[in-house]
Amino acid sequence: MDEFKEEYLVTFLRNQAQLFDEPVAETLEEAEAFLEDCMAVVVDSLSEAKAYFEENGADVDNMSLDELEDASEVFALPDGKYLIVEG
Repeated sequence: MDEFKEEYLVTFLRNQAQLFDEPVAETLEEAEAFLEDCMAVVVDSLSEAKAYFEENGADVDNMSLDELEDASEVFALPDGKYLIVEG
């Protein structure tokens, strides 16, 4: 588990239903492999999350940071950062 901290993987495992109808991972290793495969990213703030979406062509201009935080692709992490997973 090099790229994603264990606490990030646990957060994703617990909350993956916010983005997926069925579990995509059941173990920390499966979660890490899945996040690496879909090129998930960790950003330091919601402002960085918004910039990430804009850089990748998403229309988030009219979204507030609160709305962005509620997006199914955005997972709030225990250390105040955000995991972005595009399903």
